[in-house]
Amino acid sequence: MRALIHHEFGDPSKVLTIENIPVADPGPGEVRVRLVLSPIHNHDLWTIRGSYGFKPDLPARAGSEAFGVIDALGEGVKGFEVGQRVATGGTFGVWAEYFIAKAGALIPVGDGIPDDVAAQLISMPFSAISLLDSLNLKKGDWFVQNAANGTVGRLVAQLAVARGINVIGLVRRTAGIDELAGQGINNIVATDTSGWADQVRAIAGDAPITVGVDSVGGHASGEVLSLLAENGTLVVFGAMQSPVMEISSGDIIFKQATVRGFWGSTVSTSMPAQKRGALLGELVDYIASGVLTLPVEASYSFEDVGSAALANFAPGRKGKIMLRP
Repeated sequence: MRALIHHEFGDPSKVLTIENIPVADPGPGEVRVRLVLSPIHNHDLWTIRGSYGFKPDLPARAGSEAFGVIDALGEGVKGFEVGQRVATGGTFGVWAEYFIAKAGALIPVGDGIPDDVAAQLISMPFSAISLLDSLNLKKGDWFVQNAANGTVGRLVAQLAVARGINVIGLVRRTAGIDELAGQGINNIVATDTSGWADQVRAIAGDAPITVGVDSVGGHASGEVLSLLAENGTLVVFGAMQSPVMEISSGDIIFKQATVRGFWGSTVSTSMPAQKRGALLGELVDYIASGVLTLPVEASYSFEDVGSAALANFAPGRKGKIMLRP
């Protein structure tokens, strides 16, 4: 079978190659899945660069979320059958014509869910709803997030509205305001305009902004922290701009602020099964009702993976970049 492999860490558009490798048989408790579609996530590309929290041994495969059809069942697997549509959000090495997954990492996908939605059902949406749930906000509360036009930012905004929580989104380009408005996401402020912080406070009015979510790093971390009320919490979700956060000690001290991290993979694996099931059920309901949208920007074949990797970071991207065998 064909699989995407890299023999060194580096620019994904340059180090990923297609290789023919043997098709593996599933072991006990495992399932072999024929890949249909897989989304490219930032963390997939960071892993290939060798700059993520998980660093595989080389040579390495890539990709972590996928939608496909079960091709073979390992010994002892119950509740699944060959030909069944399934999705996984925590299986490493899915960028191949076939991949092996633990049965417990698979979620059945109903026939009414389109392939492109099924392919991105778990990782980003589940990270978004887990993040929002972890903020412990009530209906009517306010929080602010940067990278609001990123995939998770868009999902968090939609989920917050569905839960009755108010969110203000920060984008780095004025053009991002109209992009998000086209998806029905409002309360967006561009930080490339003068007086943007006053715009944020005007939107919230007299209500305190109790939580900020930072996915950018660098000076953007301090910008989010500066908007928080006393006893506010800055939640660090990512570092798109810089791995070093520039925050004011004065804001930490005088606001008595708390700074903490959020890593979706750790949160999801430590979450009780009942809680995980409830959040996934909430996601499926939102998608079925149209509250949550999962747009796709473009789909690329394995042969065009270099172009796909570059397209993932193209400015103005409105949906996920997909890979297909």
